[in-house]
Order: sequence, then C-alpha cells, then structure tokens
Amino acid sequence: MTDTLSDDDASLPDVTGMLCFSLYSAGHAFTQLYRPLLDELGLTYPQYLVMVTLWNRDGQNVKELGQALFLDSSTLTPLLKRLDAAGLITRTRNPKDEREVLIHLTTKGQALKASARDVMRCIEEAVGMDADTVKAIKASVDKIRDTIRQ
Repeated sequence: MTDTLSDDDASLPDVTGMLCFSLYSAGHAFTQLYRPLLDELGLTYPQYLVMVTLWNRDGQNVKELGQALFLDSSTLTPLLKRLDAAGLITRTRNPKDEREVLIHLTTKGQALKASARDVMRCIEEAVGMDADTVKAIKASVDKIRDTIRQ
C-alpha cells in the first residue's frame, strides 16, 4: 500500500476545495435561512423571487420573467399557477398577442410587499457583511454564472 496519490487521484480535490461546492452550499444555506421567513409569507423561495421581480416591475410576460430569473416556462408556469391560486397574481392573455401571457400583481400580492421588506432586512443582518463586500461577491458570482451560460 502507498501513501501517494496516483495522477488520477491527485486531480480530484476534496469538495471543500471546489468553487462549485462553495456556491452550492452557500445557496443551500441561503435557502435554509429564507425558509422560516418566507413560510410566514406563505411563499417558497422561487415564488418569492417571482414576487420580488413583479414588485420591481409589474405586468411582465412569462418570457420576461423567465429571462430575469433564468427559468424556462416549464419551471415557471407551475410557480405562477400556485401564485395565481393564492390570489397574489393574475395571468391573462395579451389582447395584442394571444400567445403571450401577462402577469400582474393583485391587490393582495401588492400588499405582501410590505411584509417582504422584513425578509430582506433579516437576510442582510444574517449575512453580516458590509454593502460593498456583498456587492463585490455578487458581481463575481454573476460573472461566473454569465461565463458558464455563454
């Protein structure tokens, strides 16, 4: 038996040394952090992302939402159906183009925005980093994502 690694073994880092694992585990940690906060709002994390996107610009179509959230319509449509059933959004055909579905916040969906402000405040406190550090990390992660998607 030998204590040295073969060439094949040497190319396999421990997961803790892998960037993708750090991103994955950080994403998982964020999901766990958000869960109890979003449970109070009656939203899942993906539903929350849809709502935040609509709070920033209501009246988007499904394609625009999908592009903003990097989701295809087969993933987005069930989310939108559940938000519609919860009375937070409406889905209507565009009268100018029947193929297009427009998503609008309801009064109830708009009102949920006030409660959601507490979610962001809690997340910012939990991260414990100054705004410039968070901005720099976000820019780096966005660049990685965009490079991979090309």
